[in-house]
Amino acid sequence: MNRLKILAIAYACDPTRGSEFGVGWGWVDAIAAKHDVTVITADFNAGDIEQYLRAREPLTGLCPRFVYIKNRPWHYRPQGIWLKIEGSAAKPLMNIVYQNWLGYAFAEAKREMASNHFDLVHLITYVGWRFPGNFYRLGIPFVWGPIGGLKNTPWHLFPMLGLSGAFYYGARNLINSLQLRIARGPRHALRTANIGIIAATSEIQDELWTRFGAKSQVICEVGPPRFEAVRPKQRAQTDPLVVCWSGTHLPGKALQLLLRAAATLPKEFNYRIEILGDGPCNQAWRNLASQLKIDDRCRWHGWLSREMSLAIMKNSHAFAITSLKDLTSSVALEAISLGLPVICLDHCGFADLVTHTCGIKVHPGSAKEIISGLADALCALYQDEGLRRRLAWGALRRSRDYSWSSKMVTLEEVYASVMHKQESNSLLLDMLPHNTQHPSMTTTASKM
Repeated sequence: MNRLKILAIAYACDPTRGSEFGVGWGWVDAIAAKHDVTVITADFNAGDIEQYLRAREPLTGLCPRFVYIKNRPWHYRPQGIWLKIEGSAAKPLMNIVYQNWLGYAFAEAKREMASNHFDLVHLITYVGWRFPGNFYRLGIPFVWGPIGGLKNTPWHLFPMLGLSGAFYYGARNLINSLQLRIARGPRHALRTANIGIIAATSEIQDELWTRFGAKSQVICEVGPPRFEAVRPKQRAQTDPLVVCWSGTHLPGKALQLLLRAAATLPKEFNYRIEILGDGPCNQAWRNLASQLKIDDRCRWHGWLSREMSLAIMKNSHAFAITSLKDLTSSVALEAISLGLPVICLDHCGFADLVTHTCGIKVHPGSAKEIISGLADALCALYQDEGLRRRLAWGALRRSRDYSWSSKMVTLEEVYASVMHKQESNSLLLDMLPHNTQHPSMTTTASKM
């Protein structure tokens, strides 16, 4: 496929951060290895991006060009009061300011198109489905995705979320269900994108088809870091089983399920839980660990640099994810790339990522069933080192399936499809007579 000129929209895009910011950077960096990319992004990303590019070994023609949208005082910035809003019931404010930012980005996109040629526009982040902006109206092929956010949190999981979590996710379910019925912008964008739709997970792919009749390709939104462990961490019989958990301490991450599962393990089991991250639920979870009398088995690290976090993960023997609502999560890809077997619930993007060769999935039933399933998984990895090692090697192999080069194979197919459709439409228009009249006009004229 020929090298394309691509206009990419990635509000969140930062080579030094995880979550959505890491998603944005990973995609534009991978696309730029094959195509000429101009990226419209928020200007609070500029410092980290420019510093990274200055330190990076020059790669002529392989670096994206960045256009920064000036942050207005009311726009989101990942610091200060916005971090508190992001972890509270006021989070919907972020949707409002993001939609406002998209308006400025669309105006900038039109200015870019007035002075540059682009073959297609690709909306990357945020991955949520609600706000596609107006980029599908630019008059060039439109690619949208990875798309997420369509799935509601299953109601039977709400007892595990606590009062504040149940209120937040309950309100989200109701609003999301209403928007799925009435939102017009996403419908227009999906119709325009047509064969250029990318779903972040197979669950999202099913939702896009069921809700909108939109066909899509599945490409996981996150990719592994730019390293691979040479070999998994070994564990001697006398060593404790070290299990790592990482994430923002919010109700939806549900660390309490892992803590309660660990508390049911036999007293003679020698294990330790390394807990990364921080957030509103931190103190409640610490108190729970104390009540369960496993606080001596838990190490609370708070927020660390990415290098320090990865070092802790690398020195662990397994990784646990207890999220009740998520897509796939960057830390999940980091874990398998480090050779860590993953224990997770069998839903969201984890259902796609984790197979029987690289981890243990637990049925997302009742709290009692989940806790029992997590405890059984921990027991299996503790008692059978041979099984843990096989899963560790399987994790390394599985990470290759999610590499950026593998993603680009599928993305190139999407790009080729939309470009072929564009060429076919242009050819059809060229073949039509330029003065063709509508049949109704001809009929009317013949009667006059």
